[in-house]
Formats: sequence, structure tokens, C-alpha cells
Amino acid sequence: MDIDYHNIITIEPGKRGGKPCIRSLRITVDDVLDYFAAGMTEQEILEDFNYLTHEDILACFAFAADRERHTRVISG
Repeated sequence: MDIDYHNIITIEPGKRGGKPCIRSLRITVDDVLDYFAAGMTEQEILEDFNYLTHEDILACFAFAADRERHTRVISG
């Protein structure tokens, strides 16, 4: 499953401290992942934030997975 998140996840230095946001909105990838971690379902998130789409949610997961793939542990 390869979701191209590049047109959905945006990073702007002056918005939300430069955190990755969804479509230049003020909701961050972290926000969405935190909602899931707190036990919310996708349907609940989409109902609470009616401007988000299923594709936005998938883009958050794809972005996080891509970051995780590129994380390296450096041992000293």
C-alpha cells in the first residue's frame, strides 16, 4: 500500500511550529495519530473533523510509516 502523502501533508515553518499538517490546515499528523492512540475510530475522527477525508487519514499513516522507515538508531 503506497499512499502518496506529498500533496496532502504539508510543512510550513510558521504554522503549528513547523509540524507536518494536513492540507495546510491547522491539524497535524501528530493530532490524528494521538486521536487513534486515545482509542478514537476513523469514523469518530471524521465526524469530529468534518473537513478531513479518509485519504487524509491514510496520508497521516503513510507519512508516519515513511518517517519510521528512515529512523536510524546511532549507538555510541
